[in-house]
Amino acid sequence: MQDVYQPSDYSEAGLPEDPRGDPLLALRNVTRSYDQADNQLIVLDGVDLSVYAGEMVALVAPSGAGKSTLLHVAGLLERPNDGEVYIAGQAQSNAADRSRTLTRRNEIGFVYQFHHLLAEFSAVENVVLPQLIHGEKMPEAHSRAIELLSYMKVDHRGSHRPAELSGGEQQRVAIARAMANAPRVLLADEPTGNLDPTTSEYVFKALNALVKQSGIAALVATHNLFLAERMDRQITLVDGKIVEL
Repeated sequence: MQDVYQPSDYSEAGLPEDPRGDPLLALRNVTRSYDQADNQLIVLDGVDLSVYAGEMVALVAPSGAGKSTLLHVAGLLERPNDGEVYIAGQAQSNAADRSRTLTRRNEIGFVYQFHHLLAEFSAVENVVLPQLIHGEKMPEAHSRAIELLSYMKVDHRGSHRPAELSGGEQQRVAIARAMANAPRVLLADEPTGNLDPTTSEYVFKALNALVKQSGIAALVATHNLFLAERMDRQITLVDGKIVEL
């Protein structure tokens, strides 16, 4: 059985209890290192991080600081060497691979710099497919896909394939797809990195509204300082540790 995150874990980690309740995403004393030749490269060194429902946290750091590693550990794509990752209160670091896969599929949404939409499927079909894999029936999956695309203001492009969409439309469809199975946590890696400033602004506003409306916890890695400053908090990585900006 998986361990469940308890309020006492705050004090054990040297952190005060938060009036917002338990975080949907929590990293506690997480360490991640890699063996390199005769030495060990420490990328994350005792990281503590909490992201709460309805909160968007900007992760701003230079290339090579460990942003991708942090997202991979938080998204259960890599296991930490030490420490614990909690998703919606459930401990994940020592969970079985099958359990972590189900948590990743059901509780975590991913948005990347490149949309990674399936080229042979329409926008609607790209949002329907993860729901079918999740076990949803086609009528309900199609209805939710239309609802999400409408929220992202791209429902009128639902029958179009990715190659027929603009960059901003592709990314909004990708966000809709990430939200298809109603995750509790959203992890985004440079979601506006390939977009012009006007389109970046539009995508950011749509993403921010979705986070607030749905009550998910979002961790967004970005180099765009203008957008980062408009998120709820900004953090960076310094010598493998989280620092609030």
